Amino acid sequence: MLEVSVMHTADDPLVDDELWPLYRRVFDDFDDIDRWRDQVWERHATREGFRLALARTDGLIVGFAYGYTGEHGQWWTDHAGKVLHPAVADDWLGGHFELVSIGVDEPARGSGVGRRLMAALTDGLDQPRWLLMTSADPADPARRLYRSTGWAVVGPGLGVDQVIMGRAWPAST
Repeated sequence: MLEVSVMHTADDPLVDDELWPLYRRVFDDFDDIDRWRDQVWERHATREGFRLALARTDGLIVGFAYGYTGEHGQWWTDHAGKVLHPAVADDWLGGHFELVSIGVDEPARGSGVGRRLMAALTDGLDQPRWLLMTSADPADPARRLYRSTGWAVVGPGLGVDQVIMGRAWPAST
């Protein structure tokens, strides 16, 4: 049975032994946990509004999603401000909830895990605007999930193959 929980901190054993191996399988963008911790995790996990949703089946993590409050002066927010239309940037950036990453293990994909993670992660958020960056391909499974849960493209992403999607709160799913 799938169980989803949300936490505001994550201890080292959870991150090292469970989250990192799944992150690496899903994204494969870092070869070494120390580099990932230093360049990504430690920065993100200490930001205001940090939330981590974990999906477990039979006690094993099969998915995760995390985000935090995005503010001016943070790398992604500042770079998004350069590619978004100025009016969009003014309306959406700063004080938004930034859904940084969502990952589901290959065998669990297509079974609703991602949808459950997103719902748990965003349930009860105070931020009126939520943002994420994803594939520009409308057929991409992640992008289809976001669209089906009320997210819409608000502008181009930081790369040519990416878009920034947003969702205003409250919105029905």
